[in-house]
Amino acid sequence: MEGKKRYSTSDYLKFLLPSLIGVLLFMVPVPKYNADLGVSETTIPVKILADLISDGIGSFVPTLVFIILMIASIGTLIFSFGLVKTKNQNINKLFVTTPVWAITRILAGIFGIMVFFGFGPEYIISGDTGGFIFYDLLTTLVIIFVIAGLLLPLLLDFGLLEYVGTLLTKFMRPVFTLPGRSAVDCFTSWLGDGTLGVMLTNRQYEEGYYTEREAAVIATTFSAVSITFTLVVLAEVGLTRLFLPYYLTVSFIGVVIAIIAPRIPPLSRKKDIYVREGVELDESIPAGHTVGSYALESAVNRANKHKGAGEFLENGFMNAMQMWLGVLPVVMAFGTIATMLSTYTPIFDILGKPFIPLLNLLAVPEAQAASKTMLVGFTDMFLPAIIAAGEVQSELTLFVVAVVSVTQLLYMSEVGALIIGSDIPVNLWELFVIFLQRTLISLILVVPIARFILGLV
Repeated sequence: MEGKKRYSTSDYLKFLLPSLIGVLLFMVPVPKYNADLGVSETTIPVKILADLISDGIGSFVPTLVFIILMIASIGTLIFSFGLVKTKNQNINKLFVTTPVWAITRILAGIFGIMVFFGFGPEYIISGDTGGFIFYDLLTTLVIIFVIAGLLLPLLLDFGLLEYVGTLLTKFMRPVFTLPGRSAVDCFTSWLGDGTLGVMLTNRQYEEGYYTEREAAVIATTFSAVSITFTLVVLAEVGLTRLFLPYYLTVSFIGVVIAIIAPRIPPLSRKKDIYVREGVELDESIPAGHTVGSYALESAVNRANKHKGAGEFLENGFMNAMQMWLGVLPVVMAFGTIATMLSTYTPIFDILGKPFIPLLNLLAVPEAQAASKTMLVGFTDMFLPAIIAAGEVQSELTLFVVAVVSVTQLLYMSEVGALIIGSDIPVNLWELFVIFLQRTLISLILVVPIARFILGLV
């Protein structure tokens, strides 16, 4: 019988040091003095690092955003439409996409040219629409994306997820109706990035490790936005001083929804069948191990597979480039269109009206303005915060919108579109129904929590 393996101190340090640094950078709140407001705010170290870089290159940031949009649109035009073919996997990964998303990137490039050079219709380039997305939102995201992309491997590649996942193996089935082996996948999705989670889930489903129901539950429930994304949303509504209680609220509501959603339609109606013959994995703890010792062994084994600084830099660089070239154009295109609709049409007023009675019942201030943010999140996660920042004064309402926009998860500018484009068995209508369920549950839970938190500060 196989017992415990013996490791050297350096083997353990390969797991412990990078993982600890990752936790400190991404998950530990620290105070930061805001000279403009004259107050101390709570943030996370990675955001401080992003701010320092942004301050250092200041005036060049809009130009950097413009260059990225141009590279994304021109590169996608060349490689996605077959004008040039290459066998380079990294180039294909960055620039080859579906026709819909290729057109989205090209449209983002057109919007970027108009805004950067200041010509075109006012409804596209104004400070309330494309100008706002370009100069206020993307200039913040571009720095955070590169920092997050380069440093997220500290959380993902050195055994932290294996360690936590093994500890929670016996917890997943009774609580989330998922096999224990999904713990690592779920934590990768939750702590890392929703897109990474969807791709990982899809691969596990294709290889026969998840049933249809399990894959659908994981993709629609655990593909959360990254910690840095949540910080961007909170900064947009001006409440960064509340980051710790905010993120704890997002996490709590996310867990509650993860318990409820798999037990109600449409997810509960998904079949426990495999796309190919299922691969049964032994989830038992090997002889001679406790749960804790096996978790540590799994983590150290993962860390020892890492090939060092070269792999770290390569993975980090590709993460950053995928976020720059894949996400920024989508935000530019969808954000500009959505803010145009919000500013110049009553569409979000109309779509949000059914939420006004519920918001009034919950005694949410400025219910009519808040109602406009409830469904727009299906288009893109940032839009509710953008709309709220421009129209809502109440801190309670701003906090509610910031939480709900993150816990909705299934925005079509990224995670939702990835799910639809994958083999995971969830169609567009089911995705929208799950989005509505998440919205309603989040709204009901967050209002009393927000009152409690704001009553303490």
